[in-house]
Amino acid sequence: MFDNYFRKDIAWGGKTLTLETGKVARQADGAVMARLGDTIVLCTVVGARSVKPGQDFFPLTVNYQEKAFAAGKIPGGFFKREGRPSEAETLISRLIDRPIRPLFPEGFRNEVQVIATVLSHDMENSPDIVALVGCSAALTLSGIPFFGPVGAARVGLIEGAYVLNPTLEQMKSSKLDLVVAGTAEGVLMVESEAHELSEDDMLGAVTFGHQGFQPVIEGIIELAERAAKEPWDLPEPSEEEAALQKRIGELGTAGMAEAYKETQKLVRQQKVSEAKKAIAAQLAEEGFEVEKAKGLLKELEAQVVRNAILDTGLRIDGRDTKTVRPILAEVGVLPRAHGSALFTRGETQAFCVATLGTGQDEQIIDQLAGEYRENFMLHYNFPPYSVNETGRMGSPGRREIGHGKLAWRAIHPLLPEKTSFPYTLRVVSEITESNGSSSMATVCGTSLSLMDAGVPLKRPCAGIAMGLIKEEKGFAVLSDILGDEDHLGDMDFKVAGTEQGITALQMDIKITSITPEIMKIALEQAKGGRLHILGEMAKGLTGARTDVAANAPKITVINVPKDKIREVIGTGGKVIRDIVETTGTKIDIEDDGTIKIASTSPEATQAAIDRIRGITAEPEIGVIYNGTVVKTADFGAFVNFLGAKDGLVHISELSNERVAKTTDVVKQGDKVKVKVLGFDDRGKVKLSMRVVDQATGADISEQVGARRPREQGEGGESEERRERRPRRDRGHAAD
Repeated sequence: MFDNYFRKDIAWGGKTLTLETGKVARQADGAVMARLGDTIVLCTVVGARSVKPGQDFFPLTVNYQEKAFAAGKIPGGFFKREGRPSEAETLISRLIDRPIRPLFPEGFRNEVQVIATVLSHDMENSPDIVALVGCSAALTLSGIPFFGPVGAARVGLIEGAYVLNPTLEQMKSSKLDLVVAGTAEGVLMVESEAHELSEDDMLGAVTFGHQGFQPVIEGIIELAERAAKEPWDLPEPSEEEAALQKRIGELGTAGMAEAYKETQKLVRQQKVSEAKKAIAAQLAEEGFEVEKAKGLLKELEAQVVRNAILDTGLRIDGRDTKTVRPILAEVGVLPRAHGSALFTRGETQAFCVATLGTGQDEQIIDQLAGEYRENFMLHYNFPPYSVNETGRMGSPGRREIGHGKLAWRAIHPLLPEKTSFPYTLRVVSEITESNGSSSMATVCGTSLSLMDAGVPLKRPCAGIAMGLIKEEKGFAVLSDILGDEDHLGDMDFKVAGTEQGITALQMDIKITSITPEIMKIALEQAKGGRLHILGEMAKGLTGARTDVAANAPKITVINVPKDKIREVIGTGGKVIRDIVETTGTKIDIEDDGTIKIASTSPEATQAAIDRIRGITAEPEIGVIYNGTVVKTADFGAFVNFLGAKDGLVHISELSNERVAKTTDVVKQGDKVKVKVLGFDDRGKVKLSMRVVDQATGADISEQVGARRPREQGEGGESEERRERRPRRDRGHAAD
């Protein structure tokens, strides 16, 4: 039944990676079941056999999806089934897309869909690497034109040593989380978060990972030799297309070069558009099919820009390859925000606003590996007006999620520990202008807005985007790239960090690979640019403010014994709700007895602390407390004096004068001052009012002296105890 079943076991970093094909999803063009440990991902590929009319781009879609059953779970929510992709699924979809996209042939326009489905998760091996490798294998077997295979690996840095594909548990102690993917020849993609590592450490990690996934590439090739389908035929360029391309070069090179001499983005775009229209009009007059010229005109643009940079060393806006555009960093620009910053670099601008919240504002994230709470959120928005366009406004797309996560990775290692700064942090980055590297502008703006809000970052953080132009005649690494240089170049290389090291590195290559030499140059050039940007940011703010904003909640942390938590919460949460409602504070209680009280009013915070301390404190003999009479009896009054604690003021301790009836001295609801005399044999508290000056609260026990208990009756039985005896016993005693 499974005549075309093949399996390849690959020894990889002390584990076994298994790739199977021919048993599941046999109608797909390519299908591979990838397994590492007990983590299993089904990867499928399907390609359209024909190109849609008018298609002038490559329609590749990658969908990574996690099934709850993979971890033995039932999905939450009303429908109890998987719904829209989570942020993690979106990010991993991008992670798979980025290294495979450059390996499809130039001019290939057939629609291709790649789907990776997590079927099993062992809580040890992360499924993202397994999915990426499986998708690479499925593409290699499918027959679809693909210049792979691609390998991938995760690299950690634990106790000063690189670790290949560390487990989820090992990653908790790693100073680096780096994913690298590429071919046998070189690296195509890097995604990372680091704890201020040096350029050499980062380059070493990339090299280590590239070497580490070579066995995977060799294994995929061996599997393909047995199981690959016949490759698709690629249409050869026609003589007509060759003639059209040649004519476009003759008609448009001079005009396009002139248009790209304009340094202002919007004016330049207008001139480029006019140059294209002129070329199209001339082509139409000469009888060429103008619709086919669109893609070739993009190629002409790239050729003009790239040659100008390599030949002259000058870029579109007149800068050399290393100069960063002018920078202006402003903070405190919004009066009601907890922290705000406007970061402008050339024609790119990020408006970043920081908000401080409490533990109740933490984001609850449910993943296959388990649920956790996140106290730092960074949301990136890219409205169409930022690039002078109109467009639909809706939920964030993959680009927004990816850019926001990159900035999050850059800032995350620099945040203070929750124990020392117990706030939930949210930063929103609104891109108000864009012409290159808005994600790195977000890093800078986020750093400034958090420091403006009083968040004690370890150090300020800045980011810079690098580009690459690589031709046979040479290459050029570009600092602080423009949008056009990104679109028409060969590399998008983003580096963020502090003056002491790198915190995030992301690289995407649009050509088959780059060499370690180019990466080293890019890292060193990026370091110089990053330090320059940090210097410009320091003109706006040198470090975190000494206190949080006046309108931000102030969080006070206290600790109570674990066995007292139940008393603070009360039955059904009655006590804690009352404290919150009466004081106007927000209160978070943790299982270890840590209590966080948040309020903008110091008085409200102190009132909440006093209430909690009153509940958890134990009465001390000889100490005077404020109390409230909650019940009266013939033998005395019960007083609530320490949170929920009650004690008895015997009738003999109500006053220094003889008292006939308890209600002659106090009534229910009266506010009184009492002194703890001791505890009875059942642990009940014995209180006294007569030894306390009820006006001042002073202890006057020495003035009034000791008193022989008046409650002793015949036989030495107290009136209190006699009152509590059954009626018949009381009568018998009286007899």
